[in-house]
Amino acid sequence: MSLTDTQIRQSKPKDKNYKLSDGRGLFLLVTHTGARYWRLKYRIAGIEKLLSIGVYPSVSLKKARKACTDAKDLLEQGIDPSQAKKSKKIEQLQARSNNLEAIAMEWQKQQALRWSVGYSGKVLRSLKRDLFPYLGTLPLGDITPPQLLHVLRRVEARGATESAHRLKQTVGAVFRFAVATGRAERDITPDLKGALSAPPKNHFSAITEPQQVGRLLNMIYNYHGTATVRSALKFAPLVFVRPKELRCAEWQEINFHLSEWRIPANKMKSGEGHIVPLSKQAAAILEEQFKITGHSSIYVFPSARSVHRPMSDNAILSAFRNLGIPKDEMTGHGFRAMARTILDEVLGERIELIEHQLAHAVRDSLGRAYNRTKHLSQRKEMMQRWADYLDSLAN
Repeated sequence: MSLTDTQIRQSKPKDKNYKLSDGRGLFLLVTHTGARYWRLKYRIAGIEKLLSIGVYPSVSLKKARKACTDAKDLLEQGIDPSQAKKSKKIEQLQARSNNLEAIAMEWQKQQALRWSVGYSGKVLRSLKRDLFPYLGTLPLGDITPPQLLHVLRRVEARGATESAHRLKQTVGAVFRFAVATGRAERDITPDLKGALSAPPKNHFSAITEPQQVGRLLNMIYNYHGTATVRSALKFAPLVFVRPKELRCAEWQEINFHLSEWRIPANKMKSGEGHIVPLSKQAAAILEEQFKITGHSSIYVFPSARSVHRPMSDNAILSAFRNLGIPKDEMTGHGFRAMARTILDEVLGERIELIEHQLAHAVRDSLGRAYNRTKHLSQRKEMMQRWADYLDSLAN
């Protein structure tokens, strides 16, 4: 006789477990603790087995009967329902481990080994904010170009066009990682070419007119902020490295005997070590700065809040603002454009020497990439001429 919902609700625990049969091998196991489990007894290849269907009341009588019917259909096809259930569970686990968020996190963790901590965190924040909430749970194979475009346009709609393009590049890298590891068929991001608005072309503001450079240098020399920020400001135009390379300079990288600053590869955008020849003026600034931070910090220009951290990326910009120099006139990165323009157009220095010193990728006639020791003696001479020229502008 078939069970009823009333019978099931009224079933009470006894000293021993007992069964309430519904027919066709389906029964409800009532345990001495009061828990109630649906089970299906069946035979396959002459062997009796039990299939766990679920717990009452989470699995109702109606759902249990439906599961029983589905299991019987599998048996008619010669399929063991217990094995089918295990296979489905494995597929679900694999799907969860192959969704966009899981693969993206695996990719980000691998890339973080060669990225700076700051950049790694920036990529991770972008993924968690702009991608995972919308597509993170989907397997890569289920994500379509229109779905991805919808997510990217959400970023674009808040005015962050460059962020939308960067996120698209990141997603493309995740897809290519998945293809390489056998978890995706292809990268879908090329299908979105031209679908986003073109990002505005921003150029770092820079002063490149010699007379204005002289005025800027005098303003820097008369800066009344902290001694460390003043030293960084005076040092920056002499070496024209990227702002982060300047901020994170360490004393162990400075060789006063050779008058060189050797920046390791892991700090360079190119991934190649870089040598900055130090002019007499640059070395003198560092010698004075050593008296301030050389015995208390590993950093040449440490943070004002902690000698264990480098100067903040806003320190130079804040100094410019305090000097009355607007951001559309000069930035920390602008010293590179200043040097690139004047060394070429005013001083007539060889372009390959300038490019090497900017740590740009330069290839020789054989197609070999940038070598940090290339033209080092000539670059040292150029850097001294550059420092002397800046002195003449300031005077």
